[in-house]
Amino acid sequence: MMKRILFLCFLVLLVSAVGAQPQDYEWTSPSKNSSESMPCGGGDVGMNVWVENGDVLFYLSRSGCFDENNTLLKLGRFRISLSPGLDMQSFRQILHLNEGYVEVTDGKTSVQLWADVNKPVVHVTASSRQQKVVVGATYESWRTRDITMTKRECFQSSYKFAAPKGLQTRHDSIMATDNAVSFVHHNDDVTIFDATVSQQGMDSVKERLYNPLRQLTFGGQLSGKGFVFVDKVSGRYASSDYEGWLYVTEHPVKSAHLQIVLATVQGSIGDWQTALQQTAQQVRVQADRRAAQRWWQQFWQRSYVEGDSPLVRNYTLFRYMLGCNSRGQWPTKFNGGLFTFDPEYVNPTAEYKLSPDYRNWGGGVHTAQNQRLLYWPLLKSGDFDLLRPQLDFYLNIYKNAEERSRLYWGHEGACLTEQIENYGLPCYPEYGTKRPKGFDPGMERNAWLEYEWDTCLEFCMLALEAHRYSGMDIERYLPMIRSCLRFFDEHYQYLANQRGAKRLDGNGKLVLYPGSGGETFKGAYNSTSTIAALRTVATAVGDTAFLRRLPDITVRNGMLQPALYYERVQNVETTQLYPVFPWRMYGVGRPDLDVARNTYQNDSLAIKFRSHIGWKQDLIWAACLGLTDEARRLLELKMADGPHRFPAFWGPGYDWTPDHNWGGSGMIGMQEMLMQEVDGKLYLFPAWPREWDVRFRLHASANTVVEAELKGGKVVRVKVTPSERLSDLVY
Repeated sequence: MMKRILFLCFLVLLVSAVGAQPQDYEWTSPSKNSSESMPCGGGDVGMNVWVENGDVLFYLSRSGCFDENNTLLKLGRFRISLSPGLDMQSFRQILHLNEGYVEVTDGKTSVQLWADVNKPVVHVTASSRQQKVVVGATYESWRTRDITMTKRECFQSSYKFAAPKGLQTRHDSIMATDNAVSFVHHNDDVTIFDATVSQQGMDSVKERLYNPLRQLTFGGQLSGKGFVFVDKVSGRYASSDYEGWLYVTEHPVKSAHLQIVLATVQGSIGDWQTALQQTAQQVRVQADRRAAQRWWQQFWQRSYVEGDSPLVRNYTLFRYMLGCNSRGQWPTKFNGGLFTFDPEYVNPTAEYKLSPDYRNWGGGVHTAQNQRLLYWPLLKSGDFDLLRPQLDFYLNIYKNAEERSRLYWGHEGACLTEQIENYGLPCYPEYGTKRPKGFDPGMERNAWLEYEWDTCLEFCMLALEAHRYSGMDIERYLPMIRSCLRFFDEHYQYLANQRGAKRLDGNGKLVLYPGSGGETFKGAYNSTSTIAALRTVATAVGDTAFLRRLPDITVRNGMLQPALYYERVQNVETTQLYPVFPWRMYGVGRPDLDVARNTYQNDSLAIKFRSHIGWKQDLIWAACLGLTDEARRLLELKMADGPHRFPAFWGPGYDWTPDHNWGGSGMIGMQEMLMQEVDGKLYLFPAWPREWDVRFRLHASANTVVEAELKGGKVVRVKVTPSERLSDLVY
């Protein structure tokens, strides 16, 4: 007790932290190909920027650009050329993190690229301090004609392995004038949504279903003052043929500016053109740039983790990538986000010689177990605005999931599956194209996904935690949260009633059977991950009646079990540790820590499944359990440089590159090593190696911000805002 009092008195005397400014990230040589690209973005726009053979190239992506097959299409590739060109002996390519832009320069001539954070516009500025240059800009497209997709290529769509023969990616419409080139993709009335509805027997309620794909129209326009069209070109980049529209400055110039205005609507091409023009009319280049710079500066002031280690640098670089989709309607995808590149550089095998649109596991379909890992770290980083696209994703689709429950089973509640389409129905191939006669129409015919419905509860909890952390108004999410809980209550009583006369067991508890522990423990009876999820969310919303009907988690031989019983093991997820994270029922400062540690250290399957790759959570569990040496080992593996030039381009892991759920799980693990909050107490450095110097600013509940520095094995600076929470610190 005396040590704690002295420590708190010491903290009161410590000075507060100065504002953080992330260090620039820099290359001093050009790149070989798109795999050596650097991310740049803002709002909901992302670019892969690289310099190859003297040209500045970038892919352009925007969240929500889904085609008829639910592929997340890129908007094109852009090539900036200079004559005279850059001096490669003095080459620098710099990601200016603090202001959110990329610069390519030789010290005399530079090209700067940035995205407006408040409207979908990309800006490119070329300038020269000494001699005038001719600036060329080429828009390059590989979608100038319909493309029949190969078997592997279909995995970029929601059809994946069950695509109809002859499936095509439809061409874009490209319109070039003397001063601008426009490019647009327009979905027809009929898309994969219609095929899914028909497949799943939901035509009778089709008119009530949310459909984000019908007549979705997206694209943009490249233009620049003083640029004129000079030629149409063609070529091949990586494994894709392309056509290009080349614009150049009429005369050599000291400075030239290009802008790419983007628009997305559900409507006609005429509606799209109107939206495009409205955005173009709002552009105020200098004011917009100042606003973007301010946004990024404020973004870095919210939170930071700083230190000399590349692990810390990679945390910062990945957080930047998440920040590039702060304002979009759609969440960042786990399988590459906005920053995928030519697939043959991810995997050089012949089957991946595909277009730049390719990513494994689809564009519009979301794998919830993966998606969640991108969004949990945003609580401690204080990026609550970045949470909204993911929370709104579920808000938009849960009514469709309620329609499923009513149609198939005659009860209420949103049945949200693990692999869920952006319109709230199970993924077309995972639903099953070869279904036995009489098979429950509400069930997926899939060995990995059957009965896996509980991951939606993590997104419910994210909303509840966002409110607890920041006071975010979540009133509009509460009906969705209650609907998700209601599904489990009503559906498992419905299933019990199908088997016999009683809806509850002899103790008045729900029988959660058949269930699932992730994609791994199938045919589960009272799955631990499901019970932990239901208990935590129901407690947070105060549903005491439902809580009384929930069974207990199974503990056997001093270890958490995946379920009371299960039929088979299908995958490699350690769901017996989900009560540690994400559900925080066990851990540092919580009861029965020894049970959770025993499970982590001695459970044979927990040991067998242990890894740092991709979405693996062992780092998070080790940190939450205060296992410092183990957390250190896993962090050094998880957050080490990825295989590509940009160190936060991890993967492909189990998914694709850049593997965003790899980065997200690494962020969570590092945060938990630095600070944990338990029952109002703030634990400093609960699993951080004492010999690693580090500074951080992280968020906690009730609008609390904790800043601390560890140096030379000692805590040398701490600030807690509000100051009255200083007494909650536990060192």
